[in-house]
Formats: sequence, C-alpha cells, structure tokens
Amino acid sequence: MTTTILLIDDHAIVRQGVRALLERRAGFEVVGEAADGHEGLQLAEKLRPDVALVDLAMPTLNGIDTCREMRRASARTKTILLSMHREDRYILEALRAGIQGCVLKTQVASDLGQAIHEVMQGGIYLSPGVSRAVVDAYLAKSELPPDPLSPRERQVLQLVAEGKTTKEIAVFLGISVKTAESHRVRLMGRLDIHDTAGLVRYAIRQGVIQP
Repeated sequence: MTTTILLIDDHAIVRQGVRALLERRAGFEVVGEAADGHEGLQLAEKLRPDVALVDLAMPTLNGIDTCREMRRASARTKTILLSMHREDRYILEALRAGIQGCVLKTQVASDLGQAIHEVMQGGIYLSPGVSRAVVDAYLAKSELPPDPLSPRERQVLQLVAEGKTTKEIAVFLGISVKTAESHRVRLMGRLDIHDTAGLVRYAIRQGVIQP
C-alpha cells in the first residue's frame, strides 16, 4: 500500500527537493505541501496523510508546536521533524511533543526513506548524528517543567518574538485586537516577563524561535 506524505516547510526549494526524492522511491506519494505550520495542520485535517514531514524552524508556528498540534488535527498521522539543528534541547523537546522521527537535513538523502519505513512500523527514528544522550534522556523519561502556556499563548509568544504587533497578531490569528492583547498580557503574567525583549529571550530558550 502506498504511504501518503504531507510536506510542511516554508522553503519551496526544500519541498521540491524532498518531493523529488520521495517520488523516485516506490511506495511513497506526496499528497500535499504547506508553507507553514498553520496551513499544514489544515491540510492534515483534510487529507489525513500517513506521515507529515515537518521543518523545525518555521515562522508563525514552529515545527515542534506543529507536531504537538498534529495529534489534534490528524491523530493517525505520524510526524517526522526535519532539522538543521542537532542540539539536544530541540530534539528532546520534539520527542516529548510526540514526534516519531527526526532527520537532519544534511542526511535527508540517506536517512529519509528508512525513517518513514521505521515510523510506519511503529518505531522511532533519529538520524545517526543525533546525540545518544538525547535518546537516553527520553527513554529515562526525565521530567521537564510543565509548559505554563496554552497552545494559543505559545502561538502568540512566537508571533511577538518574531516582531509582530498586536494588530498584526490579531489579523493573522483571526481574532480581535482586544483578544490578542489579552493573550499577550496573560502570557507575560504567567511567565513573569514584562517586556518584549524578555519574551524573545524566553522564546529562544524554549526553542519556540531559533536564534
């Protein structure tokens, strides 16, 4: 049976390259492409693909939060993160967000097919370049502090950290300016951070945006 794939990456040239790679391999069919996490979640809900390949560093909704929300949009879809970063904190956070695989972009040509096969069989695949310490920490179920923010507040945090104004956030999320401002005030209160520079630093530490 053909494995259906959804590509979520903000770089069209990356999507084209991955699509070409997959279409040369029997058993894979790319059924959709999305340029950001929001569009990707909408397509996943509509198409119900077997696997979503998700870029880590995307504007407006990063790859980790996209994978976290994928369980709501399409519970059957397995997620594989595509990343330029091999830092332990990003990979460990992604595993805890529910990804089934992580492939370094430098190893896509050699690793992606195997990664898809393994996650479709119920396994977890990590590129060989990923630290063994990440795997050990995940298997040991070492605890992270609970996330103090709701999914919507995490979205607002990313948009604020990317320099969006409250009005721009409201338009992007389809909410009123008053509601957007309420989300911003609430997340500042929960984090005990009271300036934009502080929110940017927090977002970088949490992997919400890349430095």
